[in-house]
Formats: sequence, structure tokens, C-alpha cells
Amino acid sequence: MGQKVNPISNRLGISTYWKSRWYSENFKQLKEDLEIRNYLNIRLAKGFLSSIYIERTNSKIFITIYSSRPAIIIGKLGNEIEKLKQGINKILKQGINKKQININILEVKIPEVDALLIAKNIANQIENRLSYKKAIKFAIYSALRKKVEGIKIQISGRLNGTEMARTEFYKEGRIPFSTFRANIDYATYEAHTTYGKLGLKVWIMKGVVYSKKELYILNRIPKKKIKITYVKAKKKEI
Repeated sequence: MGQKVNPISNRLGISTYWKSRWYSENFKQLKEDLEIRNYLNIRLAKGFLSSIYIERTNSKIFITIYSSRPAIIIGKLGNEIEKLKQGINKILKQGINKKQININILEVKIPEVDALLIAKNIANQIENRLSYKKAIKFAIYSALRKKVEGIKIQISGRLNGTEMARTEFYKEGRIPFSTFRANIDYATYEAHTTYGKLGLKVWIMKGVVYSKKELYILNRIPKKKIKITYVKAKKKEI
């Protein structure tokens, strides 16, 4: 079943974290979060967004955006951030008691190992009439150069304009779907071509995340090497 379920939602609280962090008794804030994410993904499509984290308090909303092109989002004079806040205020429809919106833009330093950015890059190349095989092989080569443990890419649709749709897989390395400690990044995206849509799925195995107890023990280990001596037990005479 590990291959069927979404690897991110299956590992929440173990090796991945929630992208919306707040508590509520109704669905209103969930609906607002979905609208905010949809607005940001459409408005900042050229910024190559990786992930959006939303945190809420009683009086503030913190939005953290990870992007491989933060300069495009911020703008020359930083005016784009204020425009984003105005757009989010319209979505929230805030009255007199307005919540303060704080937007933080962070750069993805290694986009070659980000599943969503890889999928967007492949889709962009396919839309520009590049061969999908070349785009996928180059993405796999770039990811393996950054020392990931494994990568898997699936593409579905009318590949090369064929009449019958098909699905192809490309895989290098290992991706243990049944290991909950495995840090697996997963993303889906669509490429719009003249023959229709092509669906892309990307899995990346980044390593193993230990539990809090194991991390605490590892942090307690001193930097100096410790010599361990073993003493053989003497046999008792009967």
C-alpha cells in the first residue's frame, strides 16, 4: 500500500510537517487557505514556487513562500509584497478587526532536489517543444549529482502526439515507500501541449529521518572519538 498512498501525507508527523498550522472548529480557515494557495500559485507562476506554509494566531497570519526565483516575487523595489497582501485581504474579506499579514520569501538553494520544481521544469521544457525523454533524463542526472538516494518520474498522456495515451516510468536509485522514516519528496504537475495534457509525478528519496529520541541520543555523542574495549567473560568452572 505504500506505493498507492501519497508519501507526504502518509509520513506526516514522522518525516514531514503540515503546511497549514492552526486550530479551528469549522472549515472556514481551511477554505481560506485553499483560496490563498490558489491565488499565490496563479499570481506567482513565473516565480517557480516550491511550497507555501501558512501559520495563524488570533491577530496575525504568517505566510512563508519557498521559491527558486525570489527576486521575481519581491520585485525591484519590494512593491510586489504589498500587492500580494492586498490580494490576500480581498480573499479573507476582513472587516474592522483586520489580521496582520506577514509574508516571508525564502529561496530554495538546491532546486535540483525539489520534487515540485523538477516537475515544473520538465513541464516547461515539454511545452517549449523539447523531447520529454531528454528533459526527464537531464532532471534525473541533475538530481543524482546532488547526491540524492533515489528518484522516480512518471509521465502519462499522449506522448509525442500518439493517438493512444500511455504511461512511462524512469527510475534511478532506491525509493523505499514502506519505510516511514524515509524522507520522500513527492509532487504532481501538468504540462499543457497541443495534443492535450501530460501528467507528471516525481518522487525523490533524500535520506532517512530519525525519531526525536534517536536525534537526541545522536546529539549527545561528543565530537571526540571514544575508544571502546571489550573484555571476554571468564568461563565458570563446574
